[in-house]
Amino acid sequence: MYSVKVEANFSAAHNLRNYKGKCESLHGHNWKVEVALSSDKLDKAGMVMDFKKLKAQLKCVLDKLDHGYLNKGAYFKKINPTSENIARYIYERLKARIKGLASVTVWESDTCAASYYGE
Repeated sequence: MYSVKVEANFSAAHNLRNYKGKCESLHGHNWKVEVALSSDKLDKAGMVMDFKKLKAQLKCVLDKLDHGYLNKGAYFKKINPTSENIARYIYERLKARIKGLASVTVWESDTCAASYYGE
């Protein structure tokens, strides 16, 4: 089994609902996003997927989040914009575009991350 990963970043604001603490207030993060693919086969060039193509697909998704207020987006009006739910949001938008999508990990700080592995 082979695995490849790429990372990208986006910046956005959010506030957590049903949460008692500082994160209940509007605040922002510089999120790091890691996308992992896995495959038991390589293509003719010897790759799971060209990193350039994978990064371009991820950029399309992150551009919709970058420099926004996540709570105002359609998806997060009812779903709390936690790191866990952001990881799922990104995964769901990539899964139709990318064969072998294994996981999406969202880092909200250098020491805190959440991952979504799909179904």
